[in-house]
Amino acid sequence: MDDVIPRGGGRGERPAARNVLGGVLLPCSVAPLTGFFRDGCCNTGPQDHGLHVVCAEVTAAFLAFSQAAGNDLSTPRPEYGFAGLQPGDRWCLCAARWEEARRAGAAPPVLLEATHEAALRVTTRAHLEAHAIDLD
Repeated sequence: MDDVIPRGGGRGERPAARNVLGGVLLPCSVAPLTGFFRDGCCNTGPQDHGLHVVCAEVTAAFLAFSQAAGNDLSTPRPEYGFAGLQPGDRWCLCAARWEEARRAGAAPPVLLEATHEAALRVTTRAHLEAHAIDLD
């Protein structure tokens, strides 16, 4: 039987999102609350043009890289309910930004079980595994 998750209000079910390993997508972080849908998971959908699907544990090097690339993730933005990220926080990153950081030598570690399979449209499983912190 396929894994399913209930839809809101018990009106039916839909297939569970899959991670890059082929399993059910696990949560990335609820503190800070992450994800394009702010559901704690790196879920995606047609509205997610940035493809926020890579669950990463951000580092100081990555935060500096992202800021230099025009996306300051460390400065609080209270008007958006965003406290700013600190090294060690887990966050659903745009797959393209993660890949850009990887090529520049600044990619943060990733949690494969919490990284949506859509990340494979932008990077390879081998690249993600090379930065994985949840492999046995």
